Amino acid sequence: MAIEIDSGSGFCFGVTRAISKAEETLQEDGQLFCLGDIVHNGKECDRLQRMGLKTINHEQFLQVRNAKVLLRAHGEPPSTYRQAEDNGVEIIDATCPVVLHLQERIKKEYMADTQHKKQIVIFGKNGHAEVLGLVGQTDGNAIVIESPAEVEHLDFGRDISLYSQTTKSLDAFRQIVEYIQGHISPQATFTYYDTICRQVANRMPHIREFASRHDVVIFVCGRKSSNGRVLYNECRNVNARSYMVDSADEIRPEWLTESQSIGICGATSTPKWLMEECKVRIEQLLGCNE
Repeated sequence: MAIEIDSGSGFCFGVTRAISKAEETLQEDGQLFCLGDIVHNGKECDRLQRMGLKTINHEQFLQVRNAKVLLRAHGEPPSTYRQAEDNGVEIIDATCPVVLHLQERIKKEYMADTQHKKQIVIFGKNGHAEVLGLVGQTDGNAIVIESPAEVEHLDFGRDISLYSQTTKSLDAFRQIVEYIQGHISPQATFTYYDTICRQVANRMPHIREFASRHDVVIFVCGRKSSNGRVLYNECRNVNARSYMVDSADEIRPEWLTESQSIGICGATSTPKWLMEECKVRIEQLLGCNE
């Protein structure tokens, strides 16, 4: 029996950086607020909570005074920074540099269009933390489309500038670009910017290849991870014996029967230690340690 942990799975750079900043501050101060889950993985959030990290929502953030608050990799809109300044809050800014650069580009374009005649369109998930931060750069005026099917609702008689949430599908983004190019009025302009993080996008073909090499795939992922759902679906597309779990104790022995090779992989929000725990659990279920 071969059990392989995917070397390409696990935290992306932005998440690793955010967690390192949290750990450093916790070691110094013993406590720290985090605006929203630092990562969409309950087990990792639990680990950091035991170290003193307290997760708060935006409503609770309004009540925080003279304390340190970490902004996670997803980023925040300008209003969050203004509120922090008003309340004497010290921001530990862990916004992913890729996301931060995207925020700056969108804000620059929005501010340059003084009459706001252009449609700034963001391909992303409505309500997602990163998307809220991006829309905030336009005073809430950006248009969010969640899928290629929604692109037909744009006004093709007006200028369009298209961006993407950093973790969206590259294939879907290209479909949107092709549709707009085929429907935009000759009197309007269309510009687009491929702002999808390649560290994330490159995992798609990698995860397909990994899943195809194993009889069974255990995909380890928090339930809140949108990136995880996308990658898991890719596993399922190439290997029907792919199973998503949030923790090692969810692995069922019947999944592992009649298999010679088991692969363990995960999302950009999945810690390596959790995949290691899953490997140990599989070995226990198969009696490898006896």
